[in-house]
Amino acid sequence: METIFKQEPLTRAIEAIVAAAGSNADEARLVADNLVTANLLGHDSHGIGMIPRYIDAVLEGGLAPNQHPKATVDTGALLALDGCKGYGQVIGREAMQMAIERAQKFGTCVMTLGNSHHLGRIGAWAEMAVAAGFVSIHFVNVISHARVAPYGGSDARFGTNPCCIGVPLPGEPPFVLDYATSAVAQGKMRVAHNKGEKVPPGRLIDTEGHPTTDPRYAVVPPYGAMLPFGEYKGYGMAVACELLGGALTGGGTWHYEESSKQRVMNGMLAIVIDAKRLGTSGAFEREARLFLDWLRKSRTAPGFDRVRIAGEPEREMRAKRSRDGIAVDDTTWEEIQRAADKVKLSRAEVQKLAKG
Repeated sequence: METIFKQEPLTRAIEAIVAAAGSNADEARLVADNLVTANLLGHDSHGIGMIPRYIDAVLEGGLAPNQHPKATVDTGALLALDGCKGYGQVIGREAMQMAIERAQKFGTCVMTLGNSHHLGRIGAWAEMAVAAGFVSIHFVNVISHARVAPYGGSDARFGTNPCCIGVPLPGEPPFVLDYATSAVAQGKMRVAHNKGEKVPPGRLIDTEGHPTTDPRYAVVPPYGAMLPFGEYKGYGMAVACELLGGALTGGGTWHYEESSKQRVMNGMLAIVIDAKRLGTSGAFEREARLFLDWLRKSRTAPGFDRVRIAGEPEREMRAKRSRDGIAVDDTTWEEIQRAADKVKLSRAEVQKLAKG
């Protein structure tokens, strides 16, 4: 079973839980807006279902409310930041604001961010850059629980390590490619498990390394492992994200035994470019338009209505869910209410806020 919520009341309910865990009003609102927006865009894996884990992380001390990024190096076009274990929804936003300001001044900024709690949907940070007219490239690693097996391996050795690229496009919404280097995001396994659904073949292996479609192997012990997308290609990208997002940022790489802690730490290398400074704006606009027109004239494959580019499915889902509401399965909603219990916020208050 599931319940349908409207965006604003659901945001107020999540905001109240985050505030009850110690965040100031501004931070609580930013976290709630970010999570509910992920649900609106169809990325339930990075939406309000993260709240139980965030609350546990706060209570354990792995997530520190009311933090801001601190610069350890700032040479203008080069910026190194420490996320101070803060909410990634705030740390990521402020880090990108700093990188965009420097790109406006210098034409580009290479920014490293280490020691941030879960940055959420990385596409949100690319969207900030493209809104300012900039290209952005992001490599991110995850230190939490090892859930992904290397190509040729049969047990988990690293996280879902996302990569993201944002490109502003002439005369239309931007290209925003945001994907986990695992065959599917870990949060999507949690969503499938909570709904009692199977996942497609090729995503998971069980504890013995055999293929399985049961998402429990990515959610509850004894764990199996998720697989990289595209075999060795996704695996190679995952390693690149670990080296660039983890090692290069100073945030650290995954080389630990399994932990019961609920914190989710991210490191991110972000490259922000003011493409207009390259002197190719005219060629870019012309070639981008010609290429997109060429793509969209492709004959559609069976089961598809048209060819899309990255960012379009999310915008379509946002329009649908803004109109029809956001569906939350009963298991996830119960987990969120239990999180409210832990910070002494009554379920009655959460329900009242969520219903508007």
